[in-house]
Amino acid sequence: MAAMIGRIFSRAAWRALAAPLIAIAVCGGAATLAVDHVAILNYADRIVGDWQTAALLAPAPQDPDIVIVAIDDETLQQFAYASPVDRAFLSTLVTTIAARGPRAIGLDILLAQASEPDKDEALRRTLAQLAVPLVVAYADEDGLVTPAQRAVLDRMVPAVRRGLSQLSADQFGTVRWIYPGHVGRSGRYVPGFDRALAAAAGVETPATAQAIAWHGRPGPGLTAFPVYPAHVAAALPATWFKDKIVLIGTVADHHRTPFAIAGERDDGMQPAVEIHAHAVAQLLHHTAPPALGAAANFAIALAAAALGAALGMVGWPVVLRVGAGAALLVALWSAGAALFHDTGVMAGLLAPTLALPAGHFALEAMSGREARRQREFIKGAFARYVSPKVVDALIRDPATMSLAGERRVMTYLFTDIADFTSMSELLDSKELARTLNDYFDGLSEVVFAYDGTIGKFEGDAVFVIFNAPVDQPDHAERAVRCALDIDRFGERFSALERAQNIPFGHTRIGVHTGPAVVGNFGSRKRFDYSAQGDAVNIAARLEGVNKRFGTRICVSGATRALCHAVAFRPLGSVIVKGRSAEVAVFEPLAEAAAANAYQARYREAYAKLAGMAPEALGLFAALNAENPDDRCVALHLERLYRGDCGAELALTEK
Repeated sequence: MAAMIGRIFSRAAWRALAAPLIAIAVCGGAATLAVDHVAILNYADRIVGDWQTAALLAPAPQDPDIVIVAIDDETLQQFAYASPVDRAFLSTLVTTIAARGPRAIGLDILLAQASEPDKDEALRRTLAQLAVPLVVAYADEDGLVTPAQRAVLDRMVPAVRRGLSQLSADQFGTVRWIYPGHVGRSGRYVPGFDRALAAAAGVETPATAQAIAWHGRPGPGLTAFPVYPAHVAAALPATWFKDKIVLIGTVADHHRTPFAIAGERDDGMQPAVEIHAHAVAQLLHHTAPPALGAAANFAIALAAAALGAALGMVGWPVVLRVGAGAALLVALWSAGAALFHDTGVMAGLLAPTLALPAGHFALEAMSGREARRQREFIKGAFARYVSPKVVDALIRDPATMSLAGERRVMTYLFTDIADFTSMSELLDSKELARTLNDYFDGLSEVVFAYDGTIGKFEGDAVFVIFNAPVDQPDHAERAVRCALDIDRFGERFSALERAQNIPFGHTRIGVHTGPAVVGNFGSRKRFDYSAQGDAVNIAARLEGVNKRFGTRICVSGATRALCHAVAFRPLGSVIVKGRSAEVAVFEPLAEAAAANAYQARYREAYAKLAGMAPEALGLFAALNAENPDDRCVALHLERLYRGDCGAELALTEK
């Protein structure tokens, strides 16, 4: 048999077969890595998953083990004030439900605000003495609660009955994961609300975040879990609560879920208590997360790459091969949709969608047919999502997508939208998503024009790297000129949005140059090409420094020293939060502004300020009279009036 195989497959034949196999492995692996670890492709993959969840999640009977007691508007109308929820009512409600013999009770109301002392004390005693297993919402992180609110929580909620109420969402606010918990300020580990409630019901749960497996609704207009108004709970039969997990919470604080991708669904925005019900049901029933395993997804991507390679090897006309590839992708997506609808298992569809054309053109390039068109296709397919330089690096060497990093000097650019929170509160989710997507599209075009690498989109912020992954000797000047163009784009975009009554703020930008480690960071299942280090943190801080100086672009002295063809004006030497050393800060100027006589007078006044000369006060007063809108001048003038001298400022804000 061995001799026969040897005759059939000569060494030359094995060599000829090895190249396509390697190409298939590279295409399938690169597509999988790109979708898992390139931020914009990862986001696109989530959108596909959200579409499956919203459109294809199979109906399911109401969960028999979990009920929701909802504190709605009708409930709150019974009291003199709506917030905080009347503590005496909560005490009576919890006691009433406990008397019905539930398996466990979860109180998803953050008791962080004191009310009437006697009512607070009554609720505190109830929570401490209740015989039924009980978990109460808790929070201890800065940004979620103030020290005063934390003190109220610590007094009201027994340590053994705490569950962290925070929801685990992505950078765009879509809740996706069960929050596992963390070590609190007391030094004790506090589990997430869902895990704590499952543990109270006697169920062991993994201490890692896992994707939520959403419970399907029984039908249109029906809820996944029985929901009873809190103000009628006392009149309901005891059997409705007996041996069940009862979640109590308000229904006013809605959060975005994957169902929001289909705007017409009424469960796209769900109250936290309902989201917790989905998570607790998953833990209670040991339901596996919906995503197919990484190995299976990689195998599908390899199979797609192999099919694409087969199309690249046949001698069919281009139109016929493209049509066959499109048919295969339609079949792939149809099979993925059927798999999720029938079993609840979600296969990754974007990676094989990328792997199939990649495998096709890889094999076509090897055989010498249409090699030029193949390269243009890959660049056209991928460059819409990441920097073309990253695409080129991936094509040349897939190892660039490994977890390994390298230390090099780079220039970092951070952007942020002023007053974004206020704007987001005024817009509905669809309009906000449209506005942000248009803004990011335009900003990305500016970044790519300067060959920048987008390291991360986070909320309304963008992080850009210059001089990685490829060398750019002029990286500092590229970054500053890119910042000036982003500023011009941001002002145009803001004006257009404001013309449509959307209060879009201006773009603040921070730029700094220094050494950092760049590479792909994260777990084996999830990481991003980015940079980490002190220099990166300084750039992020400089973006926030704009608020103090009234500017839109702040550039460090380290970057300014490398820009010989760009005009700047000095703003000051600042000590940013988390650092003891001063950072010289400059504002880049457009050519017309740099030649203005006003800027010459400003530089003269600043030189006097930096030299602590008494003439600085008069010079800045004159500048302020000439241009009252220059907030940097106003800042230094105010400091001089206070008796401050020199150009050094200590900043406590990020």
